[in-house]
Amino acid sequence: MAIGYVALVLHAHLPFVRHPESDYVLEEEWLYEAITETYIPLLRVFEGLKQDGIDFKITMSMTPPLVSMLRDPLLQDRYEEHLAKLEELAELEIEHNKHNGHIRYLAEHYAHEFNDTRQIWERYDRDLVSAFKQFQDSNNLEIITCGATHGYLPLMKMYPQAVWAQIQVACEHYEQNFGRPPKGIWLPECAYYEGLERMLADAGLRYFLTDGHGILYARPRPRFGTYAPIFTESGVAVFGRDHESSQQVWSSEVGYPGDPEYREFYKDLGWEAEYEYIKPYIMPNGQRKNVGIKYHKITGRGLGLGDKALYDPYWAREKSAENAGNFMFNRARQVEHLHGIMQRPPIIVSPYDAELFGHWWYEGPWFIDYLFRKSWYDQGTYEMTHLADYLRNNPTQQVCRPSQSSWGYKGFHEYWLNETNTWVYPHLHKAAERMIELSHRDPADELEWRALNQAARELLLAQSSDWAFIMRTGTMVPYAVRRTRSHLMRLHKLYEDINTGKIDSGWLSKVEAIDNIFPEINYRVYRPL
Repeated sequence: MAIGYVALVLHAHLPFVRHPESDYVLEEEWLYEAITETYIPLLRVFEGLKQDGIDFKITMSMTPPLVSMLRDPLLQDRYEEHLAKLEELAELEIEHNKHNGHIRYLAEHYAHEFNDTRQIWERYDRDLVSAFKQFQDSNNLEIITCGATHGYLPLMKMYPQAVWAQIQVACEHYEQNFGRPPKGIWLPECAYYEGLERMLADAGLRYFLTDGHGILYARPRPRFGTYAPIFTESGVAVFGRDHESSQQVWSSEVGYPGDPEYREFYKDLGWEAEYEYIKPYIMPNGQRKNVGIKYHKITGRGLGLGDKALYDPYWAREKSAENAGNFMFNRARQVEHLHGIMQRPPIIVSPYDAELFGHWWYEGPWFIDYLFRKSWYDQGTYEMTHLADYLRNNPTQQVCRPSQSSWGYKGFHEYWLNETNTWVYPHLHKAAERMIELSHRDPADELEWRALNQAARELLLAQSSDWAFIMRTGTMVPYAVRRTRSHLMRLHKLYEDINTGKIDSGWLSKVEAIDNIFPEINYRVYRPL
């Protein structure tokens, strides 16, 4: 008889990147890499568990931008081209390394993996959203939503209509794609501010996740810390991140992904192969990039990239099984300890970015597979659960007011509001004011209706927390700046055109074709609450 619960929660999100106006944009490959390295490998794990009779439970957000991109025919076509190049390069590598036994072995490993990826892609008729939905329908997977475009909600709270639009548009989009309203929400960056729960309740949401200190510093202080959810006064439940289990996976110092046997992320064939040989598989302008084929393992701390030993997926898979066993053992001991103190079943909530598993940590999907199998067969101390089932079975919890928090650096808002990105917010605030003003209008005709709805899309896209995050990390900054400015400029042009009665229908059609997210949006979502 289990005496506690473990909830694995994955946050699957990418910013909306879609450029029909260009033949090639590097940033579109964020999606293609995630499909190959994270989303299809997760489906492969889920299929295997289901086939072997393991009744696994996992919670996973799928954000509206990600769902929109996964279902976009243009991006599906471009992904097929991307995958075809990977398959071609792997076959070329097998031939190219026919006298180099270990490299050939690795090339054959990749060729088999890419072939399997194509089979899964084609078996689901390119619709990975429906693929994940089937596991929701069998109650193995609980899919939750997020902010409409992952907007950082505490930094827009002075405009409640803008916060409401992020929540309501997301819930409507979820229902359009999954055939039912969402039960839970992963707040963008787990960022919470006091009062937000009332809007979540109004949207019909039952629970959200926050970082551990959002619960630990709640008022009154929760009796069971992060090891039980709390209810807000609005009735919405809050789950807090468990620090111990998070550190075992996330930490660059002590986390599993840093093991020497695992694949080295930063040593990629795209940078190392002879230039003329690799040229057809890198950027069209001739610049090198990661191609996703990597032949080396982490090997050891402090080594330069030139000193890395060759990777072996056999031993890496063995290590992932060992790590999964260690994670299981530690959670069992944690649950035993907590149950003795709490005198009730604790829940350990372990949330991670989904892209950690497969993209950043190549062996991550194997780890998840082994963790579910070992938890099913090798222990009886805890049950794996998803958050909706836990709430259904444990409807009585302490009522508290959570603390303002995020899961970012220092736990609050500093990562999204600092010297690198502070210039963005006055422009976003002005844009929100203009959108709220536009929401009062009743359109004179269909053209104005379209323009008003497009203005709402442009504001949502400009608000994506990804752009401020990228500016802070210092990678791909020109792209993040360009995206922020372009959406703001489009919104301001629409505002002026609508107010002067001079809407450029040709230009509007082009913008609608480029920024085509939320086809059923209604701009009146910005009307005062």
